[in-house]
Amino acid sequence: MNQPYNYIFQVQEELKAWIEKYFGEIPSRGEAKVLEPMPVTLSETKKLYHEDAYAKVPDLRITYPTVEQYHDDTWALDALGEILSEGKRAPLYKKLVEETEYAPSVFSYNNSSELAGEFNIGVRAKDGVDLDSVYVAINEALADFEKNGFSEKDLDRIKARQETNFYNGISSVLGKAFQLSNYNEFKGDPGFISKDIDKILAVEKEDVMRVYEKYIKGKNAIITSMVPQGQLELILDGSEKATVKIEEVEPATDVDLAELDLAADYEKTPSKIDRSVIPALGEKPLITAPTIYETTLANGIKVLGIESNELPLVNFSIRIKGGQMLDNPELPGVASLTTQLMEEGTKNKTPIELQDAIGQLGASINIYSGNEEIVIYGNSLSRYFAETIAIVEEMLLEPRWDEAEFARIKERQINNIKQRNANPDAIASTVADKIIYGDNHIFSKPSSGTVESVQKITIDDLKNYYANYFAPNITGFQVAGSVSQADVEKALSGLSEKWQKKEVEFPTYEVNAVPDQGKIYFANFGDAKQSVIQMKRMAVPRNDKDYYPLTVANYGLGGNSGGKLFQVLREDKGYTYGAYSYLPSSNSPAPFTAYSSVKTNVTPQSVQTFKDVIETYKSEYDSAELEKARTALIRKEARDYETLGQKLSILQQISSYNLPKDFISKNQAELKAYTVEDMKAIMDKYMNVDEMSYIIVGDAKTQLEGVEALNLKEVVKVDADGNPVDNKIEVK
Repeated sequence: MNQPYNYIFQVQEELKAWIEKYFGEIPSRGEAKVLEPMPVTLSETKKLYHEDAYAKVPDLRITYPTVEQYHDDTWALDALGEILSEGKRAPLYKKLVEETEYAPSVFSYNNSSELAGEFNIGVRAKDGVDLDSVYVAINEALADFEKNGFSEKDLDRIKARQETNFYNGISSVLGKAFQLSNYNEFKGDPGFISKDIDKILAVEKEDVMRVYEKYIKGKNAIITSMVPQGQLELILDGSEKATVKIEEVEPATDVDLAELDLAADYEKTPSKIDRSVIPALGEKPLITAPTIYETTLANGIKVLGIESNELPLVNFSIRIKGGQMLDNPELPGVASLTTQLMEEGTKNKTPIELQDAIGQLGASINIYSGNEEIVIYGNSLSRYFAETIAIVEEMLLEPRWDEAEFARIKERQINNIKQRNANPDAIASTVADKIIYGDNHIFSKPSSGTVESVQKITIDDLKNYYANYFAPNITGFQVAGSVSQADVEKALSGLSEKWQKKEVEFPTYEVNAVPDQGKIYFANFGDAKQSVIQMKRMAVPRNDKDYYPLTVANYGLGGNSGGKLFQVLREDKGYTYGAYSYLPSSNSPAPFTAYSSVKTNVTPQSVQTFKDVIETYKSEYDSAELEKARTALIRKEARDYETLGQKLSILQQISSYNLPKDFISKNQAELKAYTVEDMKAIMDKYMNVDEMSYIIVGDAKTQLEGVEALNLKEVVKVDADGNPVDNKIEVK
């Protein structure tokens, strides 16, 4: 119930008068009743199962009741969750991933809420794995934990990571306000923020073992088995069928929400002010950009940095030009597997030793391949920045090329690809890339590869990719946080001296701006309860002169939840939870995209509505719409330097897309000069629905005919990879 006592405001001093004006006259309903904790006790273990029509692999979850938020045992339970499953020394990981190879990963965590809590153990097993075997392996892992325990070093590693995460959680104004409100509401003390970190660091080994004995060992739980349809033989023995209501797809009934009488019968609060009047906005904020320093190391690495000392944290990234762009089109997935294997040990450190070294610093280091770059991302406490960079240097220059880890990663990748093929959004992206980029472009292939390509890839393919395409002279280093430029350059001295330049040749790919003049491509996903809709038209790279004006023009269409797509498809018609449009950042031409997931039974209506909204937006665009975008973007961009993550993002854009250091200020100067005619010209160029390709993933047997009846464009039926198929409807 919404009453005055339900609200907490974390505000600056000057906002108190506003709060008094708009909320002060709401009458009090008395003191709120403070709810006492409601701990759950299970009289027996309950096993349930469900056949999922969309699942591709079996899944087992075990849930134990625990304690409410800020109970004295909460912090030890949080630590227990990480000790059981995080890292290669964790008993659940060793048993489920390495020894039995039943699953590519496993998780466990404590989740304490206001009145009660739960401890979860979850395993998404590999294709065909019997969940009885998984359950046995979980219990064996817990028995190993009881027998062997864990070391002080393990606990120190967990606490160091939790400390880093704690500071990351309060890096923004919103994060600080949320935490202060949370502490005030549930502990009665906003100052508990300092006590919380002390509680995290005060957990001892004895506390962890105590809560394990108290809440997990031999305790009753809810155990659920989720299996693919037709594979009941995989469920946990003794499970009962869960009551799950399957939504039936029924014919749509058009309802104009604006015409409904939605007025509730309630007593209105008398008000001295006209609450229908939106308060006037203040002056547009001026950007106060932090100082960006730059330098180039002897081997060509370009360094960009921002020093910020608010929190004892550092965020950094290394971006090496290439990524999927340098994959062999006949063997996609090599770049992705290369980066994954580089996380699994170094020449002088086993995978476990590497993970320990990173964990003891409370740091995180991730390597992944994007479309156009290999990215190494790191986050650490500032006192451990130099040690963290030393580990990055070792990972980058001395990869281990571990054969056993390579086999495991390949199997995990194949399992992930199979799960991706059960996701309508992923299918839509795969189909769209195939259509937009064309068969001969590397971006038409999944960056993670296909089942067939991953099976063919050898460890020598990874070594060759590394040897040919990792070079410092196509690399940028970006850093934001509590570390000086001098200390950054000192930490990078090893990379500068040891990593030698080399020439890297990049392929060129042609892109057709309007493939086939735009058609409707329909991929069947049998019995889908939602349809994924995407409309795409190839546009421009990030550093093109049209990129920013197109971003501005798109703001009122789908750049936010106040856009026309959202308002019409969600608020007016109720077809979806959200509808948006955007232009991604890329060094290559990238497609302008409008998208949503809609209720299955309104798929044709939604496609027609997308077209109508975009055309109406273009024709009715006026000075008021431009001013709304101008005001919103100026205010948004004023906050773009708030967190370390945002600061790092600015540096990454400068580095990756060769932008000037003051590009945000330059954008704002351009924004102030744009006219309605400028916006309409850019929309005519890139938002012409006749030139857009429509991609739909949904239930063909109930929705395809309706889409064809729209007579908007030629409808081409495709499979999950974007290849044309005949008229036969094949249920996936």
